Amino acid sequence: MNSIEAMYTTIPLGETAHSQARQFAAEQSTPQKGKRTYLNTLAVYAVHEYLKWMQIDTDLTQADSWQSAKRALFDVADLLLPNLGRLECRPILAGETTVALPLEATQDRFGYVAVEFGEHLNEARLLGFIRAIDVPDSAESIAIAQFQSIDTLLDCLPEVTVQPVVNPDKTQVNLTQWLQNIFEVGWQSLEALLGSNRQAAFSLRNRLQPTETTVQRAKLIDLGLQLGHQPMILLVAISAASNSEELDTQERGPEPEAEILVQVHPVPEEPYLPSNLQLHLLSETGERLQTVRSREYDNYIQLSRFQGTPGESFDLQLILGRNSLTESFVI
Repeated sequence: MNSIEAMYTTIPLGETAHSQARQFAAEQSTPQKGKRTYLNTLAVYAVHEYLKWMQIDTDLTQADSWQSAKRALFDVADLLLPNLGRLECRPILAGETTVALPLEATQDRFGYVAVEFGEHLNEARLLGFIRAIDVPDSAESIAIAQFQSIDTLLDCLPEVTVQPVVNPDKTQVNLTQWLQNIFEVGWQSLEALLGSNRQAAFSLRNRLQPTETTVQRAKLIDLGLQLGHQPMILLVAISAASNSEELDTQERGPEPEAEILVQVHPVPEEPYLPSNLQLHLLSETGERLQTVRSREYDNYIQLSRFQGTPGESFDLQLILGRNSLTESFVI
């Protein structure tokens, strides 16, 4: 299986975030201090939004970064997590390679998040997390390379667990049999799944860019979150392997005989996927080979095409908030 680097978590920043940042920045004594406060506020807000999506409680109003006197005196960007402590959310601009650590930003923190901003400040990228105990007491900065994935932050929060969605169909999907028109229960053609909505079926089928040898099937997925139980469509297509240049040809091992494409779409009644929906490709041993994550207003997400050999197994894992669902496949 081919692997790609995990994507950073991106948090959109709308008018609510910028209005708060402008208010706090206007209170400062100098333009330089105002700019720093503006970025600090956006960084804290971005991490707050991420944790809110993960259903982790935060208390913005009790953080030092939300206290006018402390904002005026110190360079702080902390976020209080009740019963856990303070998480420092340090902002950097695109291209910077280190995160500054003012002395006041190191007191009583259990960890640090690096938050990167582009030129227009319309979104924040959460570059990673590092525990305070892994940073020397005398450190004045942290190299970006030292930060781990933002997902490791959840390891510091013992009460946060991903709850697997009960999947009544435990069958490992045999993709080779799809090529013989044998399909497992629940996997349907787009036309059968979408019924009379032929336009939607045609649109989704075209996004897969099928060839004459492609077999594709769809399954209705409901992660069961408290979002009105918004269902989604998992699309999987298998075809004879091609010599496409977009596929990694290094260290393939045996010559692959199958090429696979995976997409997730909203149902026709919903224009977009939920934001921060994660789709992972897992190896036979559970290693994450690919990860994609939906942004706000994404109408579908897609893994890079990958190849496999007969008998090879893999899993597709969908995660939204604390809920997850895994579908198992064999080629």
